[in-house]
Amino acid sequence: MRPDLAARHGQERLPRYTSYPTAPHFSAAVGADVYGQWLRAIPHDASASLYFHIPFCRAMCWYCGCNTSVARRAEPLAVYAAALRAEIEHVSGKIGRGVRIDHIHFGGGTPTIMAPETFVDLMGSIRNSFSLSPEAEIAVEIDPRTLAPDMIDALAGGGVNRASLGVQSFDPAVQRAINRMQGFDETAAAVDGLRQAGIGGINFDLIYGLPHQTVASCLDTVRQSLDLRPDRLSVFGYAHVPAFKKHQRKIDDASLPDSLERHHQAEAISGALIAAGYLQVGLDHFALPDDAMALARQAGTLRRNFQGYTTDASDILLGFGASAIGRLPQGYVQNQVHTRAYQQSIAGDKLATARGYALTDDDRLRAEIIERIMCDFGVDLDPICARHGVDPETMLNALPRLRTLIADGIVACDGASLSVADDSRFLVRSVAAAFDAHLDGAARLHSRAV
Repeated sequence: MRPDLAARHGQERLPRYTSYPTAPHFSAAVGADVYGQWLRAIPHDASASLYFHIPFCRAMCWYCGCNTSVARRAEPLAVYAAALRAEIEHVSGKIGRGVRIDHIHFGGGTPTIMAPETFVDLMGSIRNSFSLSPEAEIAVEIDPRTLAPDMIDALAGGGVNRASLGVQSFDPAVQRAINRMQGFDETAAAVDGLRQAGIGGINFDLIYGLPHQTVASCLDTVRQSLDLRPDRLSVFGYAHVPAFKKHQRKIDDASLPDSLERHHQAEAISGALIAAGYLQVGLDHFALPDDAMALARQAGTLRRNFQGYTTDASDILLGFGASAIGRLPQGYVQNQVHTRAYQQSIAGDKLATARGYALTDDDRLRAEIIERIMCDFGVDLDPICARHGVDPETMLNALPRLRTLIADGIVACDGASLSVADDSRFLVRSVAAAFDAHLDGAARLHSRAV
């Protein structure tokens, strides 16, 4: 890493580009009526993916940037799941059963704190309302501290075949600072229980840049994680935005590593995982060589959506639950953020869409370019611009950010083909941002580039 580049570009706050345009640009101009029209326009032979947001946890982790709240009783989750089932019925009624579902993801929050029978009922509603592919990937996010054996049985019985476990850090000092005490043994017990139940796809989520975290503690977390040999690991930089996430104010700013230390931590984790036989996938994912994500990276078919890097090839993502975001060919939609408002909308027998964004032709062009940069660390503009009827040279000449990146040696340009230098890949979000026509005005909502 060149420290001068980290100092010059690493402090800028940029999106993670899990969508383009990003969520801060959504507005109430796209609401329930528009979403209903978009749903009815889905071809009956299309493929789609489903995302279910479960905004509840047993306790609040202070680093968390998700839309979630604390629920210590089963009743709020049961009421919420009933709203999800009603939303499933409402949405499926507009698109019919012919649409094939290839991916399902349960995110949170902590989806697995719902009662096992509640999850079974929810999966039953999904199967009754949609046509699930026999090979569908069904994934769920899990907090190992709260995963009970009967819930493991319910997950397996429901067809779950991939589990994403939050680890973050095994360092007790870091865990105390983020209000998440989680021992290695309970994590190992969760992994063993899932594998014994036949849920073979195991992902770990790690975070660097946390309070009191060091390169040494990051490497110790990696070492312990490798003992459990997950198929994939996601390695994210902590996004400290206490102005928007009030619980993050419990974290002492002085305990956070600076940008250079954050980069050293990310590099150390990456080096250790690669040395252990994992392939780096995009900016922040790692997978065993025979994993579907590693194979997609090598084949050039890797995609990016709201869960990060993915093998999901569908252009239709239907979001269910409070704050859930969906993507359709026409644009993006997002449900009511607050759980009560979401449930009231569903109880009124209407879609809970609160805002969204209708894509323009220019948005579609830039979204495709940004996705390839984020997935491949480079892009050939010629075929993409040809598909969108745009001259690549004209586009390149209108990108002052890109000219700066080329001058700094971060990007190499050969005609209309761009590639990110190997020693500058940590700045891939800065490269993607060069094509972002909506970037100005939303920087305070995003995390630092490094």
